[in-house]
Amino acid sequence: MKIPDLHPEVHLHAIKSGLRPGKFQETIAVTKLKTLAEFREKAKGQIDIEELHQARKADKSATKDDEKPCDNKKSFKPVPRYESYTQFNAKRDDIFNEILNSKLIKPPRKAGSYPEPKNIDKFKYCTFHQKHGHTTDECVVAKDLLECLARQGHLDKFIARHMQKRTISSSEQPTIGPSSREKDKAPAQPRGVINCISGGYAGGGHTSSARKQTYRAMLAVGSTTNNPQPIQDVPNMTFRPADINCSHTNYDDPVVISIQLGDLIVRKVLLDPGSSADVLFFATFEKMKLSTNILQPYSGDLVGFSGEQVPVLGSVWLQTTLGEQALSKTQDIQYLVVDYFSPYNVILGRPFLNRFAAIVSTFYLCVKFSVQDNVIATIHSDLHKARHCYNTSLKPIKRSSEARVN
Repeated sequence: MKIPDLHPEVHLHAIKSGLRPGKFQETIAVTKLKTLAEFREKAKGQIDIEELHQARKADKSATKDDEKPCDNKKSFKPVPRYESYTQFNAKRDDIFNEILNSKLIKPPRKAGSYPEPKNIDKFKYCTFHQKHGHTTDECVVAKDLLECLARQGHLDKFIARHMQKRTISSSEQPTIGPSSREKDKAPAQPRGVINCISGGYAGGGHTSSARKQTYRAMLAVGSTTNNPQPIQDVPNMTFRPADINCSHTNYDDPVVISIQLGDLIVRKVLLDPGSSADVLFFATFEKMKLSTNILQPYSGDLVGFSGEQVPVLGSVWLQTTLGEQALSKTQDIQYLVVDYFSPYNVILGRPFLNRFAAIVSTFYLCVKFSVQDNVIATIHSDLHKARHCYNTSLKPIKRSSEARVN
């Protein structure tokens, strides 16, 4: 049904292959139908025959039941399918009401239209069958259905708390340890990992072999390198409440600052310590009026926040200045240029932060780095721009109308 313009012969072959074993399947195999219309005609005839047989069986059973005394009638009692059942943290009636409303399951075909015999106990009601005479907890069919859904993972929110408590109770209780309430607050096991931007020169290389070599070097214990890089002498940096630059701070704001790239002031620059690359977006690259001829080849890709691979157009070295006037520092930074939509002009990751020995505080919304004579410079986040990052903006250092880029 999902394949458009499916050939009738292929359709007919698929239907034949999916038939249940029985007389109808044997009839179809012997008849050797060639069109779907012939198949439908045969199927309709088989349906009429089966309905006729079922009607005759119903009449015979009704006649036998009328002939038997009422005391000898035996009610059908379904047998439970499972040896043990999940203990839910809600009533089965409430669970059925929710899953029926959400159309996770359909009610029985005769729900709400069952004939009620005399002397039925109307204080008992089954939410699944929508009839009186027994409760939902007493209904074996309802219990089996909920257990099946629970084991398939559809009712996790009704059993999560119970599963957590059951895991704690099954483990050995230490003589001295945290209380049971503290155990109930134990963190759940993670289901997976959501990555930030990865790739680039700080990600171990753009080839699989380069990343494996970097990973082996990380695992090597006591390994030495021929040219170890000296550790940069960085003064102590502390953050205090006085570093907050705004009295009405939203601590969920990103740290967005302004930097100088060449002779341009670039705003809406995101500081992201989780990124392994310094990213310059192609829209900003064009507004800087840089030529694509200066791009150096780069064969790798970046992996974005949602797991998609973003192709890299190339890399470019740009003179980058962090800070203003005396409290500033300039370094040559290699950026990866990507053609991808972003509310930011630039994303500065670990390579940039390590090159400037900068430390970012998302709580105080600022970044600190050392300049000459171990002086600590502080740059505060552009709060207004962090909350309204919609269009890229560049501001030239020279304020002439000809050099302005909007």
